[in-house]
Amino acid sequence: MTILIGNEQKRVGLALSGGGFRAAAFHLGVFRKLHQLGLLWKLDLLTCVSGGSIAGAFLASHWGEDDALDKLENYLRTSSIAVSSVIGGVLDPFHSRLDKLAATYERDLYGQRTLGSLKNGPRLYLNATNLATGNMFFFVTGGNGEAEMGEWELGTVSAPGFPLNRAVAASSAFPPVFPPLKVERSEYPAAGVDYVTLSDGGVYDNLGVNPLFRKRNALDYLLVSDAGKPFSIDERPTESGAAVLVAAIDILMEQVRGLQFKRLELNAAAPGGAHPVWFSIDSTIGEAREGDAAFASAIGTNLSRLSAPEVAVLGRHAGALLTHRLQTYVPEILGN
Repeated sequence: MTILIGNEQKRVGLALSGGGFRAAAFHLGVFRKLHQLGLLWKLDLLTCVSGGSIAGAFLASHWGEDDALDKLENYLRTSSIAVSSVIGGVLDPFHSRLDKLAATYERDLYGQRTLGSLKNGPRLYLNATNLATGNMFFFVTGGNGEAEMGEWELGTVSAPGFPLNRAVAASSAFPPVFPPLKVERSEYPAAGVDYVTLSDGGVYDNLGVNPLFRKRNALDYLLVSDAGKPFSIDERPTESGAAVLVAAIDILMEQVRGLQFKRLELNAAAPGGAHPVWFSIDSTIGEAREGDAAFASAIGTNLSRLSAPEVAVLGRHAGALLTHRLQTYVPEILGN
């Protein structure tokens, strides 16, 4: 799938960050704006993390269906799955909290779809973190290519029958609320490994941009929708030993976030590099109404249903930021 710019076919990839239902609703705003601009169904690649995987997998599984956006919004406004999944996993001795999470995804979002069933949509990456190797572990399908799962160090295997709901559950298994997903050798027969345990993709990179740089994907434009937790200056930093751990994790994630944005810049500066466009939920530059950035950033990043005003502001803010960045940095996209 391509867009036509100056009589040349160009390929566009979109990265969807983590951040719970807040991120999913923010990305929904991006989808709506891209649809309005005539670009949504022309996207060539989606790479997703955590809350971004919830939204991206749903879009890919309903590719080309205009009412998919309304269905996703209805889900985000009426469903709360984190609490029920945690309690259910505690009370049920035969299934983990993550099993319960995957089951809710199957029931409410993806049905019994497998990775292979999304072959005709865009190339889709659902990114998790391999706790054994510390690498990004991806589930990839679509683009009329082979459905696979794996990572660069242990290798990849064909996975057309792997359930979509389990792939999304692995990508959104944010610790410590959800335990990691255990994938046995029978499903992932990588040499020398009896099993792998996969946690939230945000542990490795909450932006999920790595697949954008893969040469095999050969993208011309890289769009990054960042709805993760904004890092803000604390005028009264903690003095508690326990709270320092939380603050340290936030600092580490912010460092990775900054490095990934720098990678986008360096990639663009290289010969033949793709044009990058990114925007973060706390940005006031380009916001449609004063206060939208602050309101959107203050919404929690859990998996609890969102109110109508929250969905409205998240959607408006995401659409406004995307429009501003496209007009400012890659206006040629808007003339396709």
